[in-house]
Amino acid sequence: MEETDYNKLGFKCGLEIHQQLDTKKLFCNCPSLLRQDNPDSIVKRKLHAVAGESGEVDVAAKHEMSKDKEFIYEVYDTTCLIELDEEPPHEINKEALEIALQISILLKAKIFPLTQIMRKTVVDGSNTSGFQRTVLIARDGYVETKEGKIKIETICLEEDAARIIEKNEKNSVYRLDRLGIPLVEIVTAPEIKSPEQAKEVALHIGDFLRSCKVRRGLGTIRQDVNVSIKKGNRVEVKGVQKPDLIVNTLNFEIERQKTLLDKGNKVSSEVRRALANGETKFLRPMPGAARMYPETDLPLLKISRDLINQAKKSLPKLRSEIAEELRKQKLTEDLIKLILEGQLDNFKALIKIYPKNPLLVAKMLTFWRKEVGSKMNKNFSEVEEKINMDILEKILQEVKKGKMDSNKIKPVFMDLMNGVLLDDAINIEEKDLGNIEEKIMKVIKGKPGLSSNAYMGLVMKEFKGQISGNDAMEIIKKYSNN
Repeated sequence: MEETDYNKLGFKCGLEIHQQLDTKKLFCNCPSLLRQDNPDSIVKRKLHAVAGESGEVDVAAKHEMSKDKEFIYEVYDTTCLIELDEEPPHEINKEALEIALQISILLKAKIFPLTQIMRKTVVDGSNTSGFQRTVLIARDGYVETKEGKIKIETICLEEDAARIIEKNEKNSVYRLDRLGIPLVEIVTAPEIKSPEQAKEVALHIGDFLRSCKVRRGLGTIRQDVNVSIKKGNRVEVKGVQKPDLIVNTLNFEIERQKTLLDKGNKVSSEVRRALANGETKFLRPMPGAARMYPETDLPLLKISRDLINQAKKSLPKLRSEIAEELRKQKLTEDLIKLILEGQLDNFKALIKIYPKNPLLVAKMLTFWRKEVGSKMNKNFSEVEEKINMDILEKILQEVKKGKMDSNKIKPVFMDLMNGVLLDDAINIEEKDLGNIEEKIMKVIKGKPGLSSNAYMGLVMKEFKGQISGNDAMEIIKKYSNN
């Protein structure tokens, strides 16, 4: 596919990107917290499609309703009656609205001063109400690519769906923890000229999004691609999660459509799901405008000039701009990537304590903690729990005062992971290791057959404050069979 003439094929492509915002829910005050424990209660429902503003029932909604499925909803104390559709929605979340405005400004889009919150019919069970609330915030933005500008047609603010837990032919189980989390939906015009440009557009939009207050992690951003070729119809491919998969998926879908047309068959306008290998699978018919109708429980949304100015004043720097600033502070590309992937706020906080050595601060936050975790077979979250921001701040204060040499930081990290208290870890003095080594040997001989980590626990408990974790492990390895 590398030498494919996409222009000759009549290739047309656009992206839809959905990004969760890091706020409370869009129409209530519930936290955007995903739960793993057992639910407090269960609710069972059936959903029915209703006519949209045009007076017709949407074809995709009819398709879902024909399955006659029962939906089971898992309810928690962090969800409320609004998620259950037993209470009208509250006023739209102001913080989420401001973030949506910031994203619109960064994408050079025109913001609507007055807009209508709409209902979008969804009867696959993922919304207890049978619809998703969505509001058009801005239009006519753009992103720059190597091959020119790509227009951003619309930017919407909407509520995320419930989380699917289990499904079969008769029923589906959803968890209400995700329902109502604010999403920004960004839709490009079908102006993308190649799969590679589609990937570039996705990465550019991702840079804008991650510069704002958005949620991070698996499932917090979802990408769909719309694609057609000459004599075909638009096909929407959902769940193209990674930018690297965009190119592969589009090329597979082009080949699928070409094969159908070459055989004299029609390319149906439909929604398909992206598979891990780049191929696609039918999901449902393509929905249309018939599924939209106004939200009657909420007034028109007025976006004042004051709101827009407030969003401009708090406009975040782009990640690309921050990366350039970090390069000027002599950080390596690997360190910059790690800082931008979730440690930027922590980095800024620690730099205020110790501004003279940004490289040291960056290594403490990332490389050194990861190195310690790797040595002790601990994941990064376990390391962050024991070597948290409070600990890092105290260590830097000691370095700043000259009471601790920076080359002692990594050994202190090891001691902390081995259960040594911070004050003891910092103040460990050089001891006569010969005497301690003899005692450690007796501990090992007295309890043969244990693992190195088990011996470490015994040794650190016995000699806490007298020996560093590194020295202890060296002696343990010398006298044990591990």
